[in-house]
Amino acid sequence: MNIHEYQGKAILKAYGATISAGYPALSVEEAVEAAKKLPGPLFVVKSQIHAGGRGKGKFKELPAEAKGGVRLAKSVAEVEAHAREMLGNTLVTIQTGPAGKQVNRLYIEDGSDIEKEFYLSMLVDRSTGRTAFVVSTEGGMDIEKVAHDTPEKIVTFSVDPATGVMPHHGRAVARALNLTGDLAKQAEKLTAQLYAAFVEKDMSLLEVNPLIVTKDGVLKCLDAKVGFDSNALYRHPDMVELRDLTEEDPKEIEASKYDLSYVALDGTIGCMVNGAGLAMATMDIIKLYGAEPANFLDVGGGASKEKVTAAFKIITADPNVKGILVNIFGGIMKCDIIAEGVIAAVKEVGLKVPLVVRLEGTNVELGKKIIRESGLNVIPADDLDDAAQKIVKAVQG
Repeated sequence: MNIHEYQGKAILKAYGATISAGYPALSVEEAVEAAKKLPGPLFVVKSQIHAGGRGKGKFKELPAEAKGGVRLAKSVAEVEAHAREMLGNTLVTIQTGPAGKQVNRLYIEDGSDIEKEFYLSMLVDRSTGRTAFVVSTEGGMDIEKVAHDTPEKIVTFSVDPATGVMPHHGRAVARALNLTGDLAKQAEKLTAQLYAAFVEKDMSLLEVNPLIVTKDGVLKCLDAKVGFDSNALYRHPDMVELRDLTEEDPKEIEASKYDLSYVALDGTIGCMVNGAGLAMATMDIIKLYGAEPANFLDVGGGASKEKVTAAFKIITADPNVKGILVNIFGGIMKCDIIAEGVIAAVKEVGLKVPLVVRLEGTNVELGKKIIRESGLNVIPADDLDDAAQKIVKAVQG
């Protein structure tokens, strides 16, 4: 689960990190009121969407020369003008894809007098099972280019969970950023604060880009991109309240209600599979035969008839889906339960696209019998290779 910049900054502030004063705004009027509360004379108007690259982004509805999703304003009137242009319009960035995201929230922040910009992030390094720091002197909007062109400018190290963050980790951050004296001490303190926030809130990502040094020698978090481990959200009901459903795919929201693992993709063949590994293999073989999967959907090992029905409805709700492949290996999951769920869903929502079903495992013959006697126009398949070829052929005509 991701949250907005202003929400992430509020968390960092609670752990002692230095941030600029600012207020969220859901309307032009709130943006004006927010600016009036700030000292000025420089303000920053920031689009709040779950994507990076906002500063270089473009609004679909505005002329090409219009400024991006993060703008400076030298007066309250200018804040108001920016807010009117940004709210309700679609911002396209390098991370949103061509569809972009509609800006429904702004963050009005006090301007900062920047001396230097750095990059700092934390994430879970799955290869070591540790929390990793990623630090660079090259902060700002082009960090992806830095990683590609000059990877030597990026320093990484991990923290042993047995010891937690130690003073030497803070010194490593300061050294990587070429900070000395009081700024080095600030870096050590900030490292401990960010680590505490990351671990205690079960974050999966914490990115500060840029981390800045102000003209008066203060190390400040000028941005905050925060993501949480969804499997740990039951421990943080206060964080769940920060969820902005308008930033998420409606199909993924619906899937989460039934504890389905679903990710929307750009292809035309909907997939319903049990088991993450089998789901990945199913997507791979669809691509092998020249088509693209429309989703990743794992119904899990012990899905009920109701769960399978919900999964089928979610797939058919995607207008891009031109065919559906059901691929089930019945271990814990029984093939007859899958068959009953598919039939129930088809009868409820109808079947307007080709459907290929491959069943194998527990109660497979009963499952096949149920589908065969259903009277539905279902294409049976003997194995995964056969199923993939049949659904691709059916979709491509």
